[in-house]
Amino acid sequence: MARHRLALALAAAWLPFAAGAVERAVADDPLATFATCAGRFSALMEHQWMMDGPGSEETARRRLMMIDLIDAIILPEQGIEVLSRRIEAKHAQASLLTRATFSADTRESATAGRLAQLQLSQCELLLPS
Repeated sequence: MARHRLALALAAAWLPFAAGAVERAVADDPLATFATCAGRFSALMEHQWMMDGPGSEETARRRLMMIDLIDAIILPEQGIEVLSRRIEAKHAQASLLTRATFSADTRESATAGRLAQLQLSQCELLLPS
């Protein structure tokens, strides 16, 4: 538990420096960025199924748009790598959302919520309005 708190504290300290991270990530490896975002949107959609049903429809739309971006640039031999990245990102985002929603520690809950929102907002910047 202490390790999770330390990781969340470090992530929260990093938040102000994340402004240009989206542009750099897409420029460095667009496929990995899109796969990560698809995983994050999958986790949010499943979380919303439990907590906020109607919100899941918009998230599902965003997830499909991200998958369309993946499909536009993926090479056949990259399928396993992309799926693996999506699963890892989904698991990480689900963990943050779970801690943000259910943690008894209010600081941990708030930090996890901020980090989850930051990561999702970075992905949303990649999609048309």
